[in-house]
Amino acid sequence: MITEIAPAPERVAAEPARPGRKRRAWDQVPRWQIYLPLTVYLLFTLIPFYWILLFALRPAGSTSLVPWPMTFEHFEKVWTERSFGTYFTNSVYVGLATLVLTTVVALAGGYALARFDFRLKRGFMLALLCSQFVPGALLLVPLFQIFANLQMINSLGSVVIAETVFQLPLSMILISGFIRNVPYSLEEAAWVDGCNRLTGFRIVVLPLLRPGLIAVGSFAFVHAWNHFLFALMFLSDQGKQTIPVGLNTLMSADSVDLGALAAGGIIAAVPVVIVFAFIQKWLITGFSAGAVKG
Repeated sequence: MITEIAPAPERVAAEPARPGRKRRAWDQVPRWQIYLPLTVYLLFTLIPFYWILLFALRPAGSTSLVPWPMTFEHFEKVWTERSFGTYFTNSVYVGLATLVLTTVVALAGGYALARFDFRLKRGFMLALLCSQFVPGALLLVPLFQIFANLQMINSLGSVVIAETVFQLPLSMILISGFIRNVPYSLEEAAWVDGCNRLTGFRIVVLPLLRPGLIAVGSFAFVHAWNHFLFALMFLSDQGKQTIPVGLNTLMSADSVDLGALAAGGIIAAVPVVIVFAFIQKWLITGFSAGAVKG
């Protein structure tokens, strides 16, 4: 039996505490004890990126520690000769399709988890959490058989479906937490004004879920963009492979083209960095909002 969850009683916001006169322990720490570890961590993080840029921008055979004279021959090589333009297009398709499909399905499931009560709801939530501990490699054989019976092997749709299935449990849990943070009284007010449940959700609740949807969608996009295993197993045609598989083709048992590999790594990383640079504010807001309840 499915019942609708009754709205929680209104809580009176507590009066914010007045700032005390005593200095906090954080303010008493010397500045060098804060900046020195942060500087070491920053160098530890940025040096590998500089090393990748060095191999990608300096001429082949050069041993200079500065990428000068600068060249883009490695980028031209991987983009044209190594078909990275095709890999890039396929990765964009898989990432965007996974983003849309995961967000839409998780939005419907998260709303049901947040607004309705039904039998075995706690068990269902526990099953969603436990599914995150199952590695994707464990299900490769059954997934391959399913897609083979559906004649979807060597199709980008098989990768999109597999990525969506593995992203849905966590996405549903996160979105249900976002929806619980939206006051139930807002939906009730929309119903009083003549809206049905779907219209009230679209007009009232959906605009308030923008940070959460961006967080869930970006997480699904990045995972699909970087995932190597599904694309390797389900795609045999070189013209349908994605960037992670394309990077693997730059390495052989006999030799590794470090310049081309570094250029391909930068091509793979730049779109994700640009996306996160634009949605950073929404991403932090969305994940912090979803962690309050649920």
